[in-house]
Amino acid sequence: MFVQLMEGKVRDVEGLRAQMDRWIRDLMPGATGYLGSTGGVTDAGDCIMIARFATAEAARRNSDRPEQGAWWAETEACFDGPVRFHESTDVNVMKHGDADQARFVQVMEGHVSDREKARSLDADADEILANARPDLLESITAYFDDGEYTDIAYFRSEEEARAAEQRPMPEDMAPRFAEWEATMKVDRYLDIRDPWLTSA
Repeated sequence: MFVQLMEGKVRDVEGLRAQMDRWIRDLMPGATGYLGSTGGVTDAGDCIMIARFATAEAARRNSDRPEQGAWWAETEACFDGPVRFHESTDVNVMKHGDADQARFVQVMEGHVSDREKARSLDADADEILANARPDLLESITAYFDDGEYTDIAYFRSEEEARAAEQRPMPEDMAPRFAEWEATMKVDRYLDIRDPWLTSA
C-alpha cells in the first residue's frame, strides 16, 4: 500500500467538502489503483486527508492527470496558508472491523525512535487491541523517512472510544504499552468527529 498524507489549516470547510464530493463523483472513476481515503476537519480547523493507493506508481499516475491538477488548484484555495504533504510505502494496517462504519477518527502524529522496535510493537498490538479495544475498527500507521509517523484510528463512536480510554489497563498490557510510549512519541492528536470516508 502507498499512502499520501495532506494537512493544513482550513479557511472554507464547506468548500473543501464540496471539492471532495466533486472528486469522488468526477475524478475517482479514473483514478486507477485508488483504494480509498480518510479525511476531515478538527474543531480547531486543522484538516488531514489520507489517500490510499495500491502502489506509488498508481498514485503518481493520478497526480499527473490534468483534471487532478485542475481540481487541486481549486481545492488549495480552501486552505489558509501552505499545505503539507507526506507519502510512504512503509505502512502497517490493523483491521478488526469495517473502517467505513467509523463515526469517529483519531489521528496521532509523532516520531518513532526505533523503527524495528515499532514493527514488533505493531505485531503485538494487533492481538492485544482486538481483545482490549472492541471499539477500534481499524488503524493505519504510515512511517516516513524523516522519522515521523501518522497513525489513523477508526472507532465505532467517540462515546465508545472515550469510555474505553477510561477503563483500567490490564496488568499484562502495561509493560508493552510503556514500550510503545517510549518508542512512538506522540506530538499531537487530531480528533475528527465528522470523518469523510471513501472506498473504491
